Amino acid sequence: MAKPRSLYVCQACGHSGQTWLGRCPSCGAWNSLVEESAQAGRPAARPAGRAPSRARPITDLGIEAGGEVRLRIGIGELDRVLGGGLVTGSLTLVGGDPGVGKSTLLLTTAHQFASRGIRVLYVSAEESARQVRLRAERLGVLSPELYLLAETSIVSVLDAVDEVKPRMLVLDSVQTLMDPELNGVPGSIGQVREVGHRAMTLAKSKDVATFLVGHVTKDGNLAGPRTLEHMVDTVLYVEGDGATALRVVRATKNRFGSTGEIGLFEMREEGLVEVPDASARLLRERLPDAAGTVVTCAMVGSRPVLVEVQALVGRPTQGNPARTVLGYERGRLSMLLAVMGREGLDLSDRDVFVSVAGGLSVEEPGADLAVAMAIASSARGVPLPADLLVFGEVGLVGEIRGVGMPASRLREAERHGLRRAWVPMGAVEEGGGRLRAEGVRRLGDKLRAP
Repeated sequence: MAKPRSLYVCQACGHSGQTWLGRCPSCGAWNSLVEESAQAGRPAARPAGRAPSRARPITDLGIEAGGEVRLRIGIGELDRVLGGGLVTGSLTLVGGDPGVGKSTLLLTTAHQFASRGIRVLYVSAEESARQVRLRAERLGVLSPELYLLAETSIVSVLDAVDEVKPRMLVLDSVQTLMDPELNGVPGSIGQVREVGHRAMTLAKSKDVATFLVGHVTKDGNLAGPRTLEHMVDTVLYVEGDGATALRVVRATKNRFGSTGEIGLFEMREEGLVEVPDASARLLRERLPDAAGTVVTCAMVGSRPVLVEVQALVGRPTQGNPARTVLGYERGRLSMLLAVMGREGLDLSDRDVFVSVAGGLSVEEPGADLAVAMAIASSARGVPLPADLLVFGEVGLVGEIRGVGMPASRLREAERHGLRRAWVPMGAVEEGGGRLRAEGVRRLGDKLRAP
């Protein structure tokens, strides 16, 4: 009998070789190669006498739907992120920092289905069934159609699926499940790939909507091979800064919907509670009479969200000035400060701190004008009007450029009681009602204003 051959597999990118190296030649990661058996990825043997099954080609996409295509969860914010509900037979990977609320969110989601008579199997490979049940009791999400299983073997999980026949399956987590027939510890690249492949095969063949919980690295990326993210249909991140109770659920990949949507939740004693009016929640703690704060409207997917932009300008310093940014691009801040310096407000010797309050990240250039106005307000110590909305992109020559969907932004501002707006010239005609929109052509026009 031939001796099993060993391979050294990179736990970061999946590169394999026959010799150990200190640094992966593919991704450059240090000390990431782990010895695994070359038989770890072998295909399962087919029973003797059984012919291989073959799928028959079809024409005109003649596939019968076989029931509902989407299952609405009943949690509006999560349904929005998923594109209108959970697609049957889909595989969704949920990642996030430890303690951010991944298991709580999935238990609540499982309860929403089980309370409507849809059978759910929740598999916990990290906690005992008693621990999961205690959390379920605290959250009030126990239901006769919600089955719990504490198991680390993916083979036993597949047997339980055949017995319970659920329509929704939660595997918590993919890094702690393992195939006992393969070499390698749970969480190794071979085990993670095999568990992910079996979960995908199960979801597609049995039409079971499946959730995989994934750990994240210290860099905030999902641990394990990148092939795992390519394998699944949807990748969701549960984000939280740890300082507030707000949690943001964001889709970075979605084969059945947009990747720009977010869901806003708040962590309370009863679990994660959705926040349907994100603008009101993000502006609730604002101090409108303080210098260095202004409201802007960011488009998050198809939804306008009002957020508070805060800035703090320090006193002149002889050292290298600090540039600290939270929720906004550092590169755009450097560009804005350069443009502002040319327009007459030089802050090259002063510390500048910019934050999007509430833990939400604004990644679009439509917040440029608001950031510039907040910085100018802090530098001069003069508060901006409390009922003011500011949005617009700042160009390199100081011009204010238009942004997408200005009418939706202005309507959202008017709905929350704002009465004035500084906007690009092309967006003035979109204003109306009780909100008065003023067009801004150049950044210097507002920097020189009293």
